[in-house]
Amino acid sequence: MYDVIILGSGPAGWTAAIYCGRANKKTLVITGASLGGQTAEIATLENYPGWNGSGMDLILFMKKQAESFGVKSESTSANNIKFNTDGTYTIVCDNGKTVDSKTVILATGASARRLEIDGAKEFFGRGVSYCATCDGFFYSGRDVLVIGGGNAALNDALYLADVAKSVKIIYRKSEFFRAEAVLRDRVAEKENIECIYNTELKSISQKHDSDKLIATTTTGNEIECDGIFVAIGHEANTDYLTENVKRDEIGRIESESLPSGMFVAGDVKSNIKMQVATAVGTGCSAAMDAIQYLNSKD
Repeated sequence: MYDVIILGSGPAGWTAAIYCGRANKKTLVITGASLGGQTAEIATLENYPGWNGSGMDLILFMKKQAESFGVKSESTSANNIKFNTDGTYTIVCDNGKTVDSKTVILATGASARRLEIDGAKEFFGRGVSYCATCDGFFYSGRDVLVIGGGNAALNDALYLADVAKSVKIIYRKSEFFRAEAVLRDRVAEKENIECIYNTELKSISQKHDSDKLIATTTTGNEIECDGIFVAIGHEANTDYLTENVKRDEIGRIESESLPSGMFVAGDVKSNIKMQVATAVGTGCSAAMDAIQYLNSKD
C-alpha cells in the first residue's frame, strides 16, 4: 500500500513526487507511455526560470531528485482507477499490475490534438507528424509544412527551419494572435520560413509517382511538400477516469468533482495555463494537499 500514487511523469508529476518523498510518504510514479510527456519533446526550454537545456534533461533531473527521496517509478500507464470502500484506491495498469494507494495525484497531462481531414490518418507516420523534435531529423534539406498558429506551432517551425530546406506555416487566422511576441519576431527573421494566413487544409494526398505529399486547402490550392507537422492544440489525457469526473471543453479535470483523497496537477487540470512553470506550481500544491490529507488520517 502506497501513501501516494502519481499518474504522469511530466514536471507536475515529478514536482509532486519530490514533495511527497521529502515528507516521508511512500510514493510511486506511474510514468505513462513516455517519460516526461510533452516537456520531453522540447528541444530548448528557455522560459522556465533557472533552467538552460532541453525538456528531457529537465525531466531526468527532476526524476533523479525525486528518487533521492525514495520515490519509485513504474513504466506503464493507468487503465482505470477503483475507489475502494475503505477510502483507498486501486490502480489497474496497462501491464497487468494493480497497485493500491491511500491517495492519488492525477498529472497525466495532455496530448496533441489530431488533424481531422482526409489523409491525416492515412499518412500519419508517413509524412504527417505531431512531434517536430521527434521526426524533424528525417526532413533534413526538405520542404515541410507546419499547421497551427500558437506557441507550439511557431516553436516547431523555428526548430524545423534549422533542419529543413523550407518551412511554410499554415494558419487559419490573419495573424498569430496567440503566440508570444518573441516567437513571432524570430519567425519573421527566418529567411526559410513563409507564413500563409487565412488558410485551412481540406485534405492530404500523395503526389503521383512520388513520395511527396499534396496538401489541398479549402480554397482548392495545392501545396507540395515532403512532410506536415501538426500543432493545433491539445486534449487532456483522462481516458482512465469514469464519466462522473467533471471535465471542461478539452477534457481537463475540474478538481471540485474529484473524490476524497484524489488531487490533480499540471496540464490535465482545468483553468490553468499550459506551461512548465504552472505545472510545477500545481504539482507542489497537489502534493501539499495530499500530504495534509494523509496526516489528518494518522
